[in-house]
Amino acid sequence: MDMPIEIKTPGVHHVAIRVSDMDQSKGFYLQKLGFKAVLDQPELVIFFAGNTAIALKGPEGKVAKDDSFNPYRVGLDHIALACDDRDELERVAQALQSHGVENTGIKLDETLQKDYIAFKDPDRISWEFYSI
Repeated sequence: MDMPIEIKTPGVHHVAIRVSDMDQSKGFYLQKLGFKAVLDQPELVIFFAGNTAIALKGPEGKVAKDDSFNPYRVGLDHIALACDDRDELERVAQALQSHGVENTGIKLDETLQKDYIAFKDPDRISWEFYSI
């Protein structure tokens, strides 16, 4: 049997998300959530969530019109952003609600005994704001 590769890495460099409507997604991530674009092109927007680059990639004419995100298909289930402050978790929960963003409110992850908020972007891609 081959030896395992044992990749040594300091963490995730970037996450790329395919979106169905770039203008709608930019409005959600940049205006509603308040992330700051470091690159803004017609079919590619990049912002940072902490030290991780998040890239929004437009449909580029290749996404089926009726396609939608499903966390139960093979592939991405959700993306979790770390939260290290209970007051921030509560503030974000209230802000998501006041901005009309579909979310769960603060919940307890029974497995890890950590609080989190789950929410969805315009393409229904699942995100969490998760206590560390």
